[in-house]
Amino acid sequence: MKADKIIKNARIFTADKNQPMATALAVKDGKFVYVGDEAGLSAYEGEVTDLGGKFIMPGIIDSHVHVTIPVGFEYAPMGERLEPNGKQEALDIMAKYIKEHPGEKRYRFLLEKKDLNGEEIVKEDLDAICPDAELQIQEGEGHSIWVNSKILERHGITDDTPDPIPGLAIYVRKDGHVTGNCIEGAAEVPIILDSSMALTDEQVDACLKRWIDFSVEYGVCAVFDSGLPGDPKFHEKVYKRLKALDEQGKLPVYVDGSLVVNTERDAEEGLEAVKHFHREYDTEHLKVHTMKVFMDGTQKIHTAAMVTPYVDVGTTGATAFSAEGICELLKNLNDANLDLHLHTVGERASRTVLDGVELARKELGDKLHVRVTCAHLEIQDDADLDRFAKLGVIANFTPHWHAGNPDEAAQWLGMERACKQFRCKTLWDSGALVAWSSDNIVFEDFMTWNPYLGMEVGMTRKITEKTRNYEFSRCDTVCPPADERMNIEEMLLGFTINGAKQLGIEDKKGSVTPGKDADFLVFDHDLLTAEHEGFSHNKPAEVYFGGKKMK
Repeated sequence: MKADKIIKNARIFTADKNQPMATALAVKDGKFVYVGDEAGLSAYEGEVTDLGGKFIMPGIIDSHVHVTIPVGFEYAPMGERLEPNGKQEALDIMAKYIKEHPGEKRYRFLLEKKDLNGEEIVKEDLDAICPDAELQIQEGEGHSIWVNSKILERHGITDDTPDPIPGLAIYVRKDGHVTGNCIEGAAEVPIILDSSMALTDEQVDACLKRWIDFSVEYGVCAVFDSGLPGDPKFHEKVYKRLKALDEQGKLPVYVDGSLVVNTERDAEEGLEAVKHFHREYDTEHLKVHTMKVFMDGTQKIHTAAMVTPYVDVGTTGATAFSAEGICELLKNLNDANLDLHLHTVGERASRTVLDGVELARKELGDKLHVRVTCAHLEIQDDADLDRFAKLGVIANFTPHWHAGNPDEAAQWLGMERACKQFRCKTLWDSGALVAWSSDNIVFEDFMTWNPYLGMEVGMTRKITEKTRNYEFSRCDTVCPPADERMNIEEMLLGFTINGAKQLGIEDKKGSVTPGKDADFLVFDHDLLTAEHEGFSHNKPAEVYFGGKKMK
């Protein structure tokens, strides 16, 4: 058989359990037609490339990213980063900046809530320093904002405006009056991206091209786009451009898309919207077959849903759906042949999902074929750790988060629970399907989109001077539990075949296997024996998508 490309003398990590390693491969018409030892190449004709022992692995699959949100942030950036000591210093810094930069329509700042030292910023504080323009402060994790009265007026948010998701996505009130603090995506995203619909196709395309170029450079051949809460119109605006780029042959990265549904009360209408996306966005490299739900929020602002109350405030957070609501949703998704992906940071968020899956399985049994993925899983109750495997729920972790000193989390979790976060190895060993991702909401320099950073921290649970982004965040000690560190084979599998299984594309991608798309990466050295610390500096020397050399 005539082959388009023949490679020998390589060290190939296939991610195929039936043949984990190989030394040779052949490609024809964009597919692997042979993978094995060099003797088997005798059946193929064509120019042979001797790699001299270089390392090959499948293309990376990043199974939880955000594509549409960063496009909006590209043209509505978070702005100046504040590092004050308390509320008054924050206000003084902003007032000085506004005075030195007169005439701007909206001033944007970035602030970690902890830097307020327990004090609260309200709209009256912001009105005092910025009465004539709009003022927005983005909280560091990207899950809440503070705004002045000008912005509230623009969006018609008054004391009588109902919360988008009661108990989760809310307009914070004091004595019945809105304070200007808007928590979680359904409340904040429409404000943050309120000018994004005015972006031109050229502006959106330019932003997407930067992301595509990064993906090619690092060998990311496929992603799961985990959606945009609160702003479906802008989300679809970006998907229209992704579709157009693919039709123009300019989207080499496979995008497995989704549409966010905010609450249980929106489930029926949301399902119809997902069906629309499924029909409308169906090109070679863009598919949509997944509903995304933000089941809870984050720990720092106490919106992650917990079984055990936060030690500092005594609350437990809230979930967007009940277990019964998840069960009903799964039955409807099952009928529509669609999947479900959920943001689940807190232990009660994932427990509620597991309970809902269990209810649905009791009703449908083996007829339930919805792929259910819980993402992030920062903290899990011991009683739920073996339920993922038993119920067939996929666990998606963001491993570059798996570093840090538990002292900070102990402020709201208590030290015992703070030392039991990100238990990915336990879930892996239980038999659950575990996939890895680089979840982020901005493009900027793409530093934390780097999958090899995720691999490093997944293996070390620390960030050192050897880590590529150590200047961003530094913690030289292993984040407990130390026995939750993964090995390199597990990191590679989670970023390849396991990601493909989560996306439902394992018959086409995720491993170097005959019949699959010839997505593969060539490295000058062996990743299987590379030092774990500093692994984040890796980058493929050559990248092939569908048998075509991209780099």
